[in-house]
Amino acid sequence: MKKGLLLSVFFAGLTSLALEMSASRLLGSVFGTSNLVWASIIGLILIYLSAGYFLGGFWADRSPEWKTFYRILIWAGIAIIIVPLIAKPILRIAADAFDALQLGVMLGSFLSVVILFIVPVTLLGTISPFAIRLAVNTKEDSGKISGKLYAVSTLGSFFGTFLPDLVLIPAIGTYKTFLIISLIPLLIGLIGLMRTSGIRSTIVYIWIPFLIPLLNIWGFGGSLKTTTGLIYEKESSYNYIQVLEQDDYRYLRLNEGQGIHSVYHPNHLNYSGPWQQVLVGPYFNTAPHSPENIDRIAILGLAAGTTARQATAVYEDIQIDGYEIDPDIVAAGIKLFGMDLPNINIFVQDGRWGLEKSPHKYQIISVDAYRPPYIPWHMTTQEFFKIVYDHLSDDGVLVVNVGRAPNDRRLIDSLSSTILTTFSSVHVVDLPNSFNSILFATKKETLSNNLIENYNYLYQESDVHPLLLEAINAAITNLATAPSAAMIFTDDKAPVEWITNTMVLNFVLSEDMETLQ
Repeated sequence: MKKGLLLSVFFAGLTSLALEMSASRLLGSVFGTSNLVWASIIGLILIYLSAGYFLGGFWADRSPEWKTFYRILIWAGIAIIIVPLIAKPILRIAADAFDALQLGVMLGSFLSVVILFIVPVTLLGTISPFAIRLAVNTKEDSGKISGKLYAVSTLGSFFGTFLPDLVLIPAIGTYKTFLIISLIPLLIGLIGLMRTSGIRSTIVYIWIPFLIPLLNIWGFGGSLKTTTGLIYEKESSYNYIQVLEQDDYRYLRLNEGQGIHSVYHPNHLNYSGPWQQVLVGPYFNTAPHSPENIDRIAILGLAAGTTARQATAVYEDIQIDGYEIDPDIVAAGIKLFGMDLPNINIFVQDGRWGLEKSPHKYQIISVDAYRPPYIPWHMTTQEFFKIVYDHLSDDGVLVVNVGRAPNDRRLIDSLSSTILTTFSSVHVVDLPNSFNSILFATKKETLSNNLIENYNYLYQESDVHPLLLEAINAAITNLATAPSAAMIFTDDKAPVEWITNTMVLNFVLSEDMETLQ
């Protein structure tokens, strides 16, 4: 078997998976990274590959020639170049529609972009069956050759899985990644066509790779989103990151941008969101509970450090261990959100793993590691909450930010039921004008009335930071009824994504959604 055939199959497999991973990032910046988006991309890519396998076998029998084989690779590369050129204006329309909640435009844009992948992925799917037809000379060799070619193709797919997310996208961005990926089948096709059919057959295509540097310079200028106040944009291995600035406030948005992950203002600390509610946790303990009792907290989902800055202002000498998995978010926090405080110990790692390895006990452990619309499932289970329990002081409190729909509290109920298998009490605060609730879990049995008593005690003290009083007052005002018993999540079974997906879909199809448009 010719080495060129093995190389072609290897790089075709690499390109097809690199395209799939790049497609998820292309769409994720507008439509998010939910399981529904992933399932749509993977499902349609598999359909396109299946069509390619069928077409490749038919095509190879009709024209079992090397020049046909290599021309398919060349045209696959050309089709990949076209994808981002057409996708970018469509996604700009979709980004505006997403901000305005125009569901019809959003769905149409999503389908339009995914359909763009039909041609390149289908062409790449033809390569393996075509290669088998070229390589097989006798029936006795067919099984061995087929196995070797599909093994080589799958090995290429393995490398293609990691190339975009770990190397190309963080280094050069999603759109330019498509250009680099397009070069792979283009160059393999051109070299193979020249070697098997000569320069005359190749010269008609030889100019195409020279488009790449021109498109790199002129084809992808400007930001995808035309959001007012954009001052920073970055694609990391985990997220599409944006920082907006409006009226001296800075906002961290990730991926589709429907959630604000961090807020910064040089002179103000109260942002009326979930961040300062973390400060409230200890005051569910029996009154009087002094701020002097708080000396160390952990934040799982540090983002750009809003809660950390607030806690530093309220508790002054407190030590904060912040866990954030995305180093580029940390860099943005230090540069643009004032997260360069000496008392913040930043750990760039998964929060559950980092907390489990921590040698410290905390008065507060905050879990706010959302990747909208999901809480990471491994931070919702009995086993996780046992880790949290073991790392809290006797008067320590777990604080969890949870999403909900107006008439759907299933996620709150399940998380509360799961937490109560380890903790003694759970209290719920519904944040007004939002889809967020905050769960407070205490190791000792506690009463909601403790919060009122501690507020009255702190109100009389002269050195209590006003942000703490404002946060406790907001919690008292918005205390919710006790959650209902529901499914208990474990590491073996925690259908967080299923609950969240149905919650989102039900809301989108409900009258509540129509009132927002």
